[in-house]
Amino acid sequence: MLTLANRLSTGAAPWRDLDAVVAVTTGWVREAVDAPDGDDIWVARENDHVVGFVHVGTRTHWTGAVDAYVGELAVAASHTGRGIGELLMRRAEEWAREAGHTRLTLETGAGNAPARRFYAGLGYVTEEVVLTRDLTV
Repeated sequence: MLTLANRLSTGAAPWRDLDAVVAVTTGWVREAVDAPDGDDIWVARENDHVVGFVHVGTRTHWTGAVDAYVGELAVAASHTGRGIGELLMRRAEEWAREAGHTRLTLETGAGNAPARRFYAGLGYVTEEVVLTRDLTV
């Protein structure tokens, strides 16, 4: 699964240190493997090779509502467009419903247009937007 960590850095803002982004996303995958109690992870395999995974748990929204949350979804570049991501997301949604959640949330980089189109195609909508200003100019 660690080989898919670099897929999670797609769409990071260009002013962010790419080495730091990759280090953090690799850490996320390591943490997902050791998923805390209550979290789950599903792996898509082909010929004993990991070609995708989704890590799901919960997160408390600022309103206090506890939502199901996709921490990471990654599919190998060689396997995009084959329905693996959709299959993994549907499994995450099923998990959330079985756990009694009414919302499943996730985050992706603003610059990750393919992921944003993918999620929109599954019915996900933008709830919040983070704005940044460079104060050095």
